[in-house]
Amino acid sequence: MNPWILLAISILLEIIATSLLKLSDGFTKLIPTVGSMLLYGLSFYCVSIVYRTLPVGIVYAVWSGVGIVLTAIIAYFAFGQKIDGSGLVGMLLIVGGVLIINVFSRSV
Repeated sequence: MNPWILLAISILLEIIATSLLKLSDGFTKLIPTVGSMLLYGLSFYCVSIVYRTLPVGIVYAVWSGVGIVLTAIIAYFAFGQKIDGSGLVGMLLIVGGVLIINVFSRSV
């Protein structure tokens, strides 16, 4: 499988797991707790396979950066989390950094 597609799957699993972690209410609700643990495990498994073919720094930058931004967007809509101007600028810098790495880095 294409490592970039597998990375995207890993990111999606991590985002869903993080949302379930919020819903677990500090591990007091069984189904969201178990779901988050399983999805985190699957996400880590997928990203570990990606590390076989792509550099660790590039993969982790994309995985964490995209995960942060998408999780914040989901939290805005699903949990009513507010994003202020500083948060928006920070997320734009994250996206810009990930783009710069992927477009200009010779490590990819």
